[in-house]
Amino acid sequence: MEMNFEELLEKVTRFIQSEAKTETIIGEPFELGEFKCVPVVKVGMGFGSGGGEGANPRHGKGSSGGVGGGIGMAPIGFLVTQGSEISFISTEKSSGLSSVFEKVPDLIDKLMDKKKTANAEA
Repeated sequence: MEMNFEELLEKVTRFIQSEAKTETIIGEPFELGEFKCVPVVKVGMGFGSGGGEGANPRHGKGSSGGVGGGIGMAPIGFLVTQGSEISFISTEKSSGLSSVFEKVPDLIDKLMDKKKTANAEA
């Protein structure tokens, strides 16, 4: 099996061009009350390939190759407009009240552990 790396690279390049376009990275706009929102997504792609050939006195010449790839997408936030104001709201970092709510399960666990310890010592 002969592998043509130039042809493979061309196919991978075409694939990236077709997938990493604005419509993939920035989602469809929607309205939420008086706000217009546009989701923003992070896209990461990785590809790898390799091949080799060799000879064995008993089995003759041989060659092999392989190709692999992966794509990951994750929402990172929203572009939000209200009138002439535009802002970006991140989904990656918590702040304010939302960060407090994220910590509630940990606080409950700590309180339950304290209660168990107190009951065991009593």
